[in-house]
Amino acid sequence: MLLKDLPQEARPREKLLSRGAAALSDAELLALLLRSGIQGKNVLQLAQELVDRFGGVAGLLHTPAEALKTVKGLGPAKRAELVAVLELARRALAQQLTQKPLFNTPQAVRDYLQLQLGGLHHEVFAVLFLDSQHRLIALEEMFRGTLTQTSVYPREVVKQALTLNASSVVLAHNHPSGTAQPSRADEALTHTLKAALALVDVRVLDHFVVTASQAVSMAELGLV
Repeated sequence: MLLKDLPQEARPREKLLSRGAAALSDAELLALLLRSGIQGKNVLQLAQELVDRFGGVAGLLHTPAEALKTVKGLGPAKRAELVAVLELARRALAQQLTQKPLFNTPQAVRDYLQLQLGGLHHEVFAVLFLDSQHRLIALEEMFRGTLTQTSVYPREVVKQALTLNASSVVLAHNHPSGTAQPSRADEALTHTLKAALALVDVRVLDHFVVTASQAVSMAELGLV
């Protein structure tokens, strides 16, 4: 069925305007971005196929632009739009965190970390550097690779904290496996960095373990 053959109230654009964006499914929202399908497949069918293939909207938006080239019907313009939507979401969340104390918006912190780290296929250790009001100064990716005490250098984290004049930090790393449970190595690293940063009067407020579907606070588990 072509989109024009659907009842007007069932078409994504009209549905959004009459009922609001929250009333649309992931595929319907994606169809609005894509705007058109390909021969033999309308835009809703193409959108649903993409959602299914890449593990939902979050998986799709974290898929590198190069990987999207393999999808028939996704030309340069549509690939660019998908990447742009993710970047806009990141910037909107970052703006919230620079304007308000980090822990006034705990869900925004989780959303921001998931957008930044959740869809990566390699392990990354990052640090959110905060000012004296617990507002975000910057998120810095410090290290890549398997996370161990020896792969993360405390002096580099301390150096960057001093450079940015940070008063506190939130640590974060992703688990590409999808398991958000902190490991013993995560706990050991947290305590090592906490001790090193304390020497320059910078507090470690939390350490998040991030996957595509959640961001687990080690502080809430009593591990920080």
